[in-house]
Amino acid sequence: MGNTFGHLFRVTTWGESHGGGVGAVVDGCPPRLPLTEADIQPELDRRRPGQSNLVSPRKELDRVEILSGTFEGLTLGTPICLWVRNEDARPEAYAEMARKFRPSHADFTYQAKYGIRNWQGGGRSSARETVGRVAAGAIARKWLRWTYGVEIVAWVARVHRITSRVDPEHVTREAVDATPVRCPDPEAARHMIQLIEEARRAGDTVGGIVECYVRGVPPGWGEPVFDRLEADLAKAMLSLPASKGFEIGSGFACAEMTGREHNDPFRVRNGRVVTTTNHSGGVQGGISNGMPIRFRVAFKPVATIMQEQDTVDVDLQETTLHGRGRHDPCVLPRAVPIVEAMTALVLADHALRHRAQCG
Repeated sequence: MGNTFGHLFRVTTWGESHGGGVGAVVDGCPPRLPLTEADIQPELDRRRPGQSNLVSPRKELDRVEILSGTFEGLTLGTPICLWVRNEDARPEAYAEMARKFRPSHADFTYQAKYGIRNWQGGGRSSARETVGRVAAGAIARKWLRWTYGVEIVAWVARVHRITSRVDPEHVTREAVDATPVRCPDPEAARHMIQLIEEARRAGDTVGGIVECYVRGVPPGWGEPVFDRLEADLAKAMLSLPASKGFEIGSGFACAEMTGREHNDPFRVRNGRVVTTTNHSGGVQGGISNGMPIRFRVAFKPVATIMQEQDTVDVDLQETTLHGRGRHDPCVLPRAVPIVEAMTALVLADHALRHRAQCG
């Protein structure tokens, strides 16, 4: 029921924030891809909590185990089951939330839909669910790089009102990971870190924007009409916890441009069609055009804050709630590998769909 993503490269995530563990089942990964836990672990290390003072202090090693789908270091073409144990769960910190709904969180909506909810850390609505996405995305990412040379890099472009200046043509993962906030603009990163630390001390949170740039996608990926490449990217990004906005290429700025300003003129360079600008963000008519894919995702401030707020309880009585537990003052640093993972899942799925139909 909404726990599976993709058509040919399919991923189902499972597990709750404070249960025995979380993970994913990947179905449709092509056979004979070299794969071990060492290919997946670096991505989970970038996502895990406790890696800096800017994120949740929950101490999870997030060590992944491959339970099925590989033999002698190669994928079999059968379902790959991935498991990460929860080792630092503290459900008692959420006892008050068993009866009170956190403002702007999924507590009320889950209760309204199912008539029951796991109030321990939010259950499935917790960002801990993204462990499975990142583990699965690492497999998709390796296959894309192995087969097509696709390179995916995302970074924190903005925190609250602090905006970075980054050259997407040359940005590298090493530059992104050089600061704990994952912004490759050192000056902007310094101000972002200061702002996030101030928000944490105040018991508050801040949001921002992650930008993603994909190199090496050939022309032709994407399905016209309902399964346009940008539509599936938008669905993938808006399925992430705390995401509230998506734009590709010129995005909302196109509303202020004329057709002449916005059109991307075609030229031929080294025997291939290119465009002299990239307002389309690498996708036209729902299909990749061979130019780099560029998009942005907006994330709201984390809903759980360490301040008293008005709310209601399960008996529909008005009350107040003071946030407790371990939470990120800003999701942006840990959102970067999650955005990259979902990008890889979309592209791997569309690569297989294109190959199945068009050879």
